[in-house]
Amino acid sequence: MKRIINEIDRYPGETQDILKVINEYSEIKERISKDEYYLGIAESIAKRSTCLRRQYGCVIVNNDEIIATGYNGSARNELNCCEIYIECPRKNKEHNSGDYSDCPAVHAEQNAMLSASRQEMIGSTMYLYGQEISDEQITESSPYREKQAIKINAEPCPICKRMIKNAGISKVINIKGVTNVCN
Repeated sequence: MKRIINEIDRYPGETQDILKVINEYSEIKERISKDEYYLGIAESIAKRSTCLRRQYGCVIVNNDEIIATGYNGSARNELNCCEIYIECPRKNKEHNSGDYSDCPAVHAEQNAMLSASRQEMIGSTMYLYGQEISDEQITESSPYREKQAIKINAEPCPICKRMIKNAGISKVINIKGVTNVCN
């Protein structure tokens, strides 16, 4: 418990009791950082993803205001992977290889950048969250085969890195901190 008033023992009798009560009822909850806050929003956005392999969520923030969000999924008016495939066609391919010829998805970063003007993005921060969908497995909590989401250190692909630079975004933050995309 966080104490508001330290060294309570220095005060006599009744005053000491009052200070103990103040400390007990004044426990200050640690607030999450702004980075944790925006990454939490990006995590929620990732849940909208239609990808069978990886789910990404992206939030672009400038001057402490959200200017755009995006998640990975098929282009507008196209069928989603989760609607037409049983497993990802890229399942056995290296992640972030730069070759997405067999992937119908628009990346979370791209979708977010498409929703904002370059003027809004200059000097902004991009928050990127990702989770990998594991192969189905039997868990302790369920005798049925279930897919599990595992947090990953989300990194933009080579094309998204170039787009981020051209958009004027100053930094990208993921669960490990600031990535070296914009240098």
